[in-house]
Amino acid sequence: MPRNAEEIQKVQTGFFRLKGFPRVVGAVDCTHIRIQSPNSNIGERFRNRKGYFSFNVQAICDSDLKIMNIVARWPGSVHDSTIFDNSMCRAQFENGEYGNSFLLGDGGYPCRDYMMTPLLRPVTEAEKRYQKAHIGTRNVVERLFGVWKRRFPVIAVGIRTQLNTTMTTIVATAVLYNILKEQCDEMPANENAVDNDLLLEIDMNPVRQTGNLVRGQLIDLVFT
Repeated sequence: MPRNAEEIQKVQTGFFRLKGFPRVVGAVDCTHIRIQSPNSNIGERFRNRKGYFSFNVQAICDSDLKIMNIVARWPGSVHDSTIFDNSMCRAQFENGEYGNSFLLGDGGYPCRDYMMTPLLRPVTEAEKRYQKAHIGTRNVVERLFGVWKRRFPVIAVGIRTQLNTTMTTIVATAVLYNILKEQCDEMPANENAVDNDLLLEIDMNPVRQTGNLVRGQLIDLVFT
């Protein structure tokens, strides 16, 4: 993740050039990495909603599809928002370490003052412009997953090692992926391999309301 104001500004500029969405410092999402069945005592914790065993891996990337942060330790049954809520990144954003920057997440995340999510039903022209800019900007993380899995097929077809080794392998492929990007190595074509369900439940807790207020102000100020 960016470590100072200059790096934050650089990442924000990269995102703004995509679809005109301001103050974005990262796009966050999770993807399932298939694993072999763990032992019977813990196996069902790793069975995801699609029925196979996996790690649910969270990644945050920049506009250039570089992985800035990765969490690769949660069983496949754990929801994306739970992984984020227990991550260091959430604490850093809530401590104000990234100023007034935004993360972009899909509808599976609660809307917060630093986490912008899609609208449930955009009505006004400003809301529709917000929605279009949000989707077009956040799409980078889905593209990242497609390219990453094509670069390292082992994380696409599945890893058959002990759990600790599997977690290390996932993080190692992410590090190698970034190194190859920095070396301008030719990347595989993206097949958009990840499919993500938008979970658009309405959650009226105070944190969610604060996020909705910030999102509404953003729509009024930027997209009207």
